[in-house]
Amino acid sequence: MHYFIFPDKDTTLYEASSSINAGMDEILEIRKDVNDAATIKRVSRALLKFDLNHISQSVSDGKIPKPNLTGSRYFLNLFDAHPTSLAMSQSLYAYPVSQSWNVGDGKLHDDPVTTEGTSWIYKDGKTDGTLWYSPMSSSGATWHSGSGYEASQSLNNETRDIRMDVTDIVNTWFAGTVPNEGFIVKRRGSVGNTDSGSDEGSSDRLGNLAFFSRDTHTKYPPTLEVVWDDSTWTTSLSELTGSALEDVVIYMKGLRPKYNEKSKVRFRLVGRERFPTKTYSTTPSNLTVKYLPSGSTFYSIRDAETDDVIVPFGSGSKVSCDGSGNYFNVWLDGYQPERYYRLLFRFISGSGTVHEIDQIFDEGHSFKVSR
Repeated sequence: MHYFIFPDKDTTLYEASSSINAGMDEILEIRKDVNDAATIKRVSRALLKFDLNHISQSVSDGKIPKPNLTGSRYFLNLFDAHPTSLAMSQSLYAYPVSQSWNVGDGKLHDDPVTTEGTSWIYKDGKTDGTLWYSPMSSSGATWHSGSGYEASQSLNNETRDIRMDVTDIVNTWFAGTVPNEGFIVKRRGSVGNTDSGSDEGSSDRLGNLAFFSRDTHTKYPPTLEVVWDDSTWTTSLSELTGSALEDVVIYMKGLRPKYNEKSKVRFRLVGRERFPTKTYSTTPSNLTVKYLPSGSTFYSIRDAETDDVIVPFGSGSKVSCDGSGNYFNVWLDGYQPERYYRLLFRFISGSGTVHEIDQIFDEGHSFKVSR
């Protein structure tokens, strides 16, 4: 299963505009401007917070495994919004924010400026006056660090989307080690630290990263993605094997044209030989339900318009089987409403042998998620 949630709030903190709120901007920026004199003029960092109450309850209820290497994994997804002048390679880091913050309703280029809501120096706004750090210094939020409190991802000037494994951080929230105040996403090091290991403080030109925020009008808001293997296999049906797998027809059973965005849907698929062997049975052989290879049949979900992969083939998209045949479950409340999605299937048989079969099926099966 791949389950997605959207942030409750996000913003960018700008060092050069230290009291300005940008809580309603459509872009999150991780930037560092360096002038010709190798002087750093402006650094920015992003904050994002997700409401984990529903996921936490689902973990308690046993619907989602606990976050660990063999249970569920958590990924922070940020989508490229046309960054500029990127270096060939660099890394981004995420940490759990250590204080609460008020997102505000300002934009960086408001005129007059908005100072209510979090900013580089104020965690709740200028009127409230509570500093991120006292005595006031170059702040830009506060966060927990050390073992279990850090996540990172490398990127280059071609791979600009972020899919960062933040399982360890989420685990600290579920364990109650620290409260969930969200993520801070930033470059390594700190402003004013000119050590070679400090990407924020060095004079290296790394470019300005930009990602779509929750306020974007595109289909690319940030998401927190939960991935786990929810497949089960309890059936008395026969398996499609041998030559029957060489020419298979896969079709959907009971696929509807649209589903409500709050739905939890069980999709059923059937695989059969394209040209079944004739038998003298009272049941036509093309109506006999058999199951596809266990543990190695997968589904994938793509945006029908852009072909963006929402759910890839992998351990979080294994097909299950019961007495009625193969199926898989999808929770649609993390999908963009009023969009169409396409279903693809893949099965692998005889992996690693000379008789290996690896087939992908794209038969145009699609559905709409409606409001």
